[in-house]
Amino acid sequence: MPALDARVKTALDETRLLILGAQILFGFHLNGAFQNGFGELDAVSRRLHATAFFLMAITIGLLIAPSMQHRIVERGQASRRILGVATVSAGMALIPFALSLGIDLFVVIGHRFGAGLGVTAGASFSVLALVLWFGTAWRRQTSQVERPMKEAPTSLDVRVEQMLTEARVMLPGAQALLGFQLAILLTQGFEGLSEISKIVHTFALCCVALTVILLMTPASIHRIGYGGENTERFLRVGSRLVIAAAIPLAAGIAGDIYVAVSKALNWPQAGTLVAIATAALLAGMWIIYPFWLRRTQSG
Repeated sequence: MPALDARVKTALDETRLLILGAQILFGFHLNGAFQNGFGELDAVSRRLHATAFFLMAITIGLLIAPSMQHRIVERGQASRRILGVATVSAGMALIPFALSLGIDLFVVIGHRFGAGLGVTAGASFSVLALVLWFGTAWRRQTSQVERPMKEAPTSLDVRVEQMLTEARVMLPGAQALLGFQLAILLTQGFEGLSEISKIVHTFALCCVALTVILLMTPASIHRIGYGGENTERFLRVGSRLVIAAAIPLAAGIAGDIYVAVSKALNWPQAGTLVAIATAALLAGMWIIYPFWLRRTQSG
């Protein structure tokens, strides 16, 4: 496998590690708003919880963005550009991830053991995460001389493998989120929601369920329909399914944001604004910008 192909594959594998944790934390934010102890939080902690929820949505958006650009712009071909996009996106995603983690620790530890310990724990772990994630990487980059990488057409086998890897980037987190959404339907907190929030949550659940189905389909088609054989036709079908899965996933995330923020702040208008901002951000990163970039490059 050429060096560039291998590095793109490695970047995708690293994204899988990051996004699973991000989407599980996203599910925690959603589930946390329905726990009995959530009603005991003060107004500041509730606002911080909503802020951390939005930050985690940004993290997920940044981590999935390289896969969407790889499918839409590069059509599965390995390139120095997509490798750079994956590197920058992963680095940017770690910032809201660290901040959201620190906020979560402040909220839960501060609630149980006092604000002083909560602030100490939240700030310490956010700083520790940023130092470990960026400090050593920055020192490595300043001393590293980048070797030029030769771009060559990516083989069909590699493109199929990378497409399936990109499906696996999104799938585990979507499955975890679906589990949180299903469990919320059985909580007492769900009964206290307004009718619109109940409808939105059910809509978001259906969107994430559709995402899971779409992301599992390429592997099913590959094994059952093609007997594991790699073909250009299968690659096109699989790529379209992965791209299509991003649309209901964005809608599901935005719906969850609306429900949790509206409940946390007791302010549906704020939930609507944050949900719209989340939907616009994810649609822009995953669909609108990649298709615009492909059009400008082909033109």
